Amino acid sequence: MTDRKPAAFFDRDGVINLDHGYVGHPDRFELVEGAARAIALCRRAGYLIFVITNQASVAHGLFAQEDVEALHAHMKERLAAEGAPLDDVRYCPHHPQAKLARYRKACSWRKPGPGMILDLAKHWPVDLAQSFLIGDKQSDMQAATAAGIRGFLYAQGPLDRFVADVISQMRELA
Repeated sequence: MTDRKPAAFFDRDGVINLDHGYVGHPDRFELVEGAARAIALCRRAGYLIFVITNQASVAHGLFAQEDVEALHAHMKERLAAEGAPLDDVRYCPHHPQAKLARYRKACSWRKPGPGMILDLAKHWPVDLAQSFLIGDKQSDMQAATAAGIRGFLYAQGPLDRFVADVISQMRELA
């Protein structure tokens, strides 16, 4: 069995990038101050690094799944170029009141459900007991709780400072 590692799960819009409302194209993608440094801090501390994000924009017909995947490829390239590679990304295109019928459903991947976290833990050697999620909404905190990990609510400011505090708190709990 592969040794399990702690994981840092990050919400996307409002945590990794500024939330300009339905960011679906690279020209609207703007990193939060300190985002790359925050991810690099997690990497140096031994964490696997994942982004999980609800993308109701797909369910409402604003963007295709291919647009979201292209944006995620851009995000990964941009962060890697700044010394902050991601291990993996998950997104949920579903919404219970979706405009497009094929995306209209209650899905365990959609936060506050824990599905994206649990799927990543199934595919990677994640130690959930030592892992955390940083999000900017209560639904992020609920997803963390449902998955059995710690949740930290980020509001604003340099993300690397916030993450340094989170890593310190996680070490104290270990």
